[in-house]
Amino acid sequence: MMVRIPKVSVIVPAYNVSKYIKETLISLEQQTFSDFEALIVDDGSTDNTSTIVQQICQRDSRFQLLQKSNGGLSSARNYGIRHARGEYIALLDGDDIYHKDKLATHIARLYSQSDVGVVYSASRTIRDDGKPIFITLSGKPVHPNPVVALLCKNFVGHGSNAVFRRCLIDEVGDFNENLRSWEDVDLWLRIAATHKWRFYREKRILCDYRVRPSGLSFNIVQMRNSGELVIEDAVARSPMLVKPMLPTVYAYMYRYLARLSLQGGDMQTAKDFIDQALMCDSSIFYRDMRSLVTLMSVRLSSVSKLAIGRSLGFASSVQGKN
Repeated sequence: MMVRIPKVSVIVPAYNVSKYIKETLISLEQQTFSDFEALIVDDGSTDNTSTIVQQICQRDSRFQLLQKSNGGLSSARNYGIRHARGEYIALLDGDDIYHKDKLATHIARLYSQSDVGVVYSASRTIRDDGKPIFITLSGKPVHPNPVVALLCKNFVGHGSNAVFRRCLIDEVGDFNENLRSWEDVDLWLRIAATHKWRFYREKRILCDYRVRPSGLSFNIVQMRNSGELVIEDAVARSPMLVKPMLPTVYAYMYRYLARLSLQGGDMQTAKDFIDQALMCDSSIFYRDMRSLVTLMSVRLSSVSKLAIGRSLGFASSVQGKN
């Protein structure tokens, strides 16, 4: 009997997401494109994530539970990719949601355009309880060159958005497990630096990105260190392209860290990062609307903190996902 080889392998890293994982996997079951395998990597969860996943695996043979000791997000993704059989890789975090045409839309693009290596879409942000937030991630790059654009702002947006050709991993390597953040950007930068593959943005919203109060709290120092390492690697790969853009690149990085500090309730650190961004390249604040909003929010920090808490559905600090 011939063994069916799926066209797409969906990698679902899952760490203590028992509250969300069923909804995530149901969004996969409901895809209009059905030729996929879903590899759910339980990264050492201490809750009943694996029990919930196993129930879905029993009713749908396309779903498979993989278990490993906790190693972080990159480790879980790499573990799933190593077990993947599909020609294409899709990423979906264990608390996010695909819209029903997500896979069908992206696979059609990869079929039809052989020079497109990575496809992604606009995204909607949702609260912990699943209700939409006013924030939409358009995915529009801020610069025509993808290397420069990625260094300024990760236009792919988040870890549940990209679908890409499996051969890219063979070409540039997998996720860097030494990075505790910026690991997505690092991989996209390595792909962009080949100058061989295009990134394609689908303007429609095809996935929901959940912002939740649980998970790892923001480690700003760690994020800054990871960002600096990724930038240094990009300079080493493409010095003529990247070096002239470094003031702008660092301005965007400090702006991003300011926004995270603001969301985490650390107003003084947010102000310090905004000052650093202004010193590097103040033009980003009138060229990029989200940067301007961050600047205004930091300057009006007491008001913006309350507004952020209300929009996300909780008053405590916003925290990142593992």
